[in-house]
Order: sequence, then C-alpha cells, then structure tokens
Amino acid sequence: MASKINLDFDFPQVDLPSSVLAWHNITQDLLNLYKQACRLQAGIFAICLKGEMNVSINLIDYKIRKGDLITLFPGSIIQFKESTSPIRLCFTGFSGDTISQINLMEVTATSYHKIIEKPVIRVADNVRSYLEDYFTLWAKLSNDESVPVHPEIILCAMRSILIAVANIYQEHPFKEVTRTRQEEIYRELLLLITQNYMNERTAQFYAEQLKLTPQHLSTTVKHVTGGTVLDLIAHVVIMDAKAKLRSTNMSVQEIAYALNFPTPSFFGKYFKRYVGMSPLSYKQKR
Repeated sequence: MASKINLDFDFPQVDLPSSVLAWHNITQDLLNLYKQACRLQAGIFAICLKGEMNVSINLIDYKIRKGDLITLFPGSIIQFKESTSPIRLCFTGFSGDTISQINLMEVTATSYHKIIEKPVIRVADNVRSYLEDYFTLWAKLSNDESVPVHPEIILCAMRSILIAVANIYQEHPFKEVTRTRQEEIYRELLLLITQNYMNERTAQFYAEQLKLTPQHLSTTVKHVTGGTVLDLIAHVVIMDAKAKLRSTNMSVQEIAYALNFPTPSFFGKYFKRYVGMSPLSYKQKR
C-alpha cells in the first residue's frame, strides 16, 4: 500500500536538539513520550535489538520486531502504540537542518520510493550487527561533550548511512504488493514528479503523462494523500531547494535559476508559501 503523505500541518512538529543524536538503549519508557502522533522534522535510522512493538508510520500500522531496520525521513508522521514484549532499539538521527543539506532523492537514488513506501524492513543478522556497531559509535560521540565533532564529519556520516540504507533496500527481496488503481496512479505520479520537477510543475502535465484528466488525477491524489498534486510537486521542489540553500555556496538567484524558476522573486514567493520564510532567511538560519 502506498504511504500516505498527509501534507496538512496539523501534527506537532518534533526535531532533534542537536545536529546528530544517537542512543544505544532506547526502551519503552522513552518511546512512551511519542504516544501521540507527531511529524518528524529530523531523519531517524533505527534498529530493533529486542522485543516487539506496534507503531503507526504515515498513518499505516506496523509491527516492529528484532532485526527490523526503521528509516524515517523528515515529514514522517509517527505514533508509538504499545510493546507486546520488552523492546530495545538503537538509533542515529540527524536534525531537520542537518538532513536538509542534502537531496535525499539524489543520495538514495532508486531506493527512495521503496524507503518511503516501506519504512520498516527485516535485515540479516550480520547487517543488523554492523549497523548496531556504527550507531553505538555515534551514541558515544554524540553524548560526549569533550569530543567536538566537525560538521563535515556529521554530514559524511549522514551520507554514509543513507547510502548504506539505500543499498540494503536495493538488495532487499520485496514481495509483490497488491495495490488499488488509485495507489498505482499515485506511485506512478510520484516517480514522474521526481523525474520532471525541475521543469514541469503543473497538474496538467502529469495528468497528460498518465493519460488521465486533471480532475481524475486530483481526486486520486486527494484520496491517497489528503493533499493536492501541487502539494506533492512542492514537497519535492522544496526538498531540493533546502538542500541547495544549506549545502552549497549558490546565491538565492543562482538557485532560483537552477530550479528553473522564471525569476528569483517568483522563487522567493513559492519558497515562503511552503516554508514560512524567505530563501535567504532559511539560508542564514542556524
């Protein structure tokens, strides 16, 4: 089933207090803090080391078991429900500001859609062990104030984890999933958007590519995601814009033209509509 990306801003926003945060012994007591649904601003990578628990991710229920890899990108809606046996997790997470410095779709390549669609997968014991060791190292570093970690090292670590997760998904044997026609349309639309968002940002274009009427496409997207076609396009455009603003020396004008906006002013209004601040303010915000 396609993940439901609810684009309404009606959930409490949760971010990490530092650029990188890792922990080796997450138990039910800490997870109870997230009994209410919230939207992540951060990116989280976790491994279940023990037990079982029920969670909701993007409004879809999952049972997490020992050996599961959980990948949560910014914007994910999460809610921890109850554990059916004593649970223990280890994780590494990166703040919203940190993870916005890269283009997730570019780094994870063809695995991006698989990660969004299936954020919980089982991994082999040796892979689980390697990830646990790496997360444990970062747990030590991120909780030791006497050891300063250069921002470039954090970015490299984030990129390495993303590439590792993408490779895991690339090799993972996914079973064929029966989808409704609406879910298939949504999946095809999201793929088309990620391939064409630099140049095409109208619902009309994507409807034509899918051989649908704009009304049919609009109704389908509303049913699956709760949002609009333009919301989906903006979600991808803004992700790329944020990465360029934070991780390059490009000026706002250069980014506007790189993203094929007609003028920097138009780009500024578009960005502010979805982010709530100007591109320059976002670039300068730390």
